[in-house]
Amino acid sequence: MDNSQDRLAAVLFDMDGVLIDSNAVIERAWHEAAAITEKTLTREDIINHIHGQPGPHTLQALFGDLPFAAQQNVQAHVIDVENTANYDPVPGVVPLIVALNAAGVSVGIVTSGWRQKIDRVMATLQIEDCISVIVERDDVSRGKPFPDPYLLAAKRLAIPASQTLVFEDSRSGVTSAHAAGAYCVGIGGTELLECGARVTIPDFIGVEVFSHADGDTVLSFCPGHQVMMKTRINLRR
Repeated sequence: MDNSQDRLAAVLFDMDGVLIDSNAVIERAWHEAAAITEKTLTREDIINHIHGQPGPHTLQALFGDLPFAAQQNVQAHVIDVENTANYDPVPGVVPLIVALNAAGVSVGIVTSGWRQKIDRVMATLQIEDCISVIVERDDVSRGKPFPDPYLLAAKRLAIPASQTLVFEDSRSGVTSAHAAGAYCVGIGGTELLECGARVTIPDFIGVEVFSHADGDTVLSFCPGHQVMMKTRINLRR
């Protein structure tokens, strides 16, 4: 079991690539937008400036040479595609969120996405009643990889950011969580360890929430990696 000085009090999920398998939709949306403006995106553009990055960063990095009206058209196209697409949940994530909520652990979503998409994803996954806090792209002036989104989520939960466990799938997201002082688990490859993830897992299959006989709640995400969790009941004491 990981030796954390403090028990963790909340679990925060990124949305794209963590709650939902959305990479293909996101890439298609930006490629289509690029084609409309007669641009071509490289794989490096996708990795460095799209996945895990807030929309304003992507617009400036890849479309900053266009007139403002054209940039607005690009953004509108991407928003429309992302808000109307159908998504599959990342394997195991819905049962995990339901189990955390049932155990009395606070659960939140911290994303660079738009609120319309967040609401649609929560409704699709049927997890609305499990979510205690949401931080979206317009809630902070500095998005990921800055720590601001996770610091704000912790502030809204009235706990230190160091008492949050974060699931992230991108370099910028892991960097954001790590900079905030969170315990970060990467969803993806071992390259996320370089950005501050404590451990990486491919998805949420096998991630478990269970209670000890003494009432302690434990979150186990891979062999040898477990953390003790505070519950909302304990937080009120």
